[in-house]
Amino acid sequence: MTVHSIEGVVLDHVAHAVPGWRQAWPRYAVELGAVWHSGGPGPGFAPGQLRFANRARIEVLKPYDPQVNDFLERFLQRSGPGPHHLTFKVPDLEAAIAAARRAGYEPVGIDLRDPEWMEAFIHPRQATGVVVQLAQALGDWTSPPPAGFPTERRRRPGGDPVPASSLQRVTHAVADLRDGVGLFVGLLGGEVEDRGVHGGEEWIDLRWEGPLAVRLVAPHGREPSPALTAWLGGRTGRVHHVRFAAEAAASLAGARPVPTDLPGLAGCDVGRHWVIEPEDNLGLRLVVADH
Repeated sequence: MTVHSIEGVVLDHVAHAVPGWRQAWPRYAVELGAVWHSGGPGPGFAPGQLRFANRARIEVLKPYDPQVNDFLERFLQRSGPGPHHLTFKVPDLEAAIAAARRAGYEPVGIDLRDPEWMEAFIHPRQATGVVVQLAQALGDWTSPPPAGFPTERRRRPGGDPVPASSLQRVTHAVADLRDGVGLFVGLLGGEVEDRGVHGGEEWIDLRWEGPLAVRLVAPHGREPSPALTAWLGGRTGRVHHVRFAAEAAASLAGARPVPTDLPGLAGCDVGRHWVIEPEDNLGLRLVVADH
């Protein structure tokens, strides 16, 4: 069956599920220099989008009024804080849903009631272990920062603020690269920028319009990467890390030199990268390139 990609797809943001916004602000706003973009309460959740120097955004997603909708609270109870979804904006959601169905995916949570924001989801069972949100929006909503949002930033030894970092890509581990390519290229129309094989891994770099990219990485060959295989743990897929570029990366709280076998770093100068493990960042691993 020929799969026709959804037209006009933009990778909008990556979402990080957290118990509360304030727990994420020291890392993303103070240390990495993000500014507030938009956010507020919703039915069962409250999204808070933070924008980095290259205009890429991460959404910190906390429970709110779980008696209305407890999906996020249940996610945190089951899995703990960590990566939650990738949001792709489309110009015509109904056409995107039809394209997904033709490709063998069955979107769930379809909501077409509000013309300013319509959405549907591809469940992780079909989307290689990560929630994929498809959304149609009339515009780019912004809002004032909430009370207490930090304005202080990490500083250089001389006292000047460190420039804001750039959020560059999401590295998503998949058990079968063909499944990942079928979704992210075949359906979502990602443009292949680079690909290769290295150290028991096969990887492919994908980009859409906008600053945020995705790297798919999968075990490869007769001796697949033990670290990658262990991270997948029998799953069809799992977000491995989010990559930033920042000044003085070694001074970030919890930053450690990158292990030589850390998945997803083929083609990178490992000596210039630092890792912040999930236990030091509310369940989401960061890899930070020093620039």
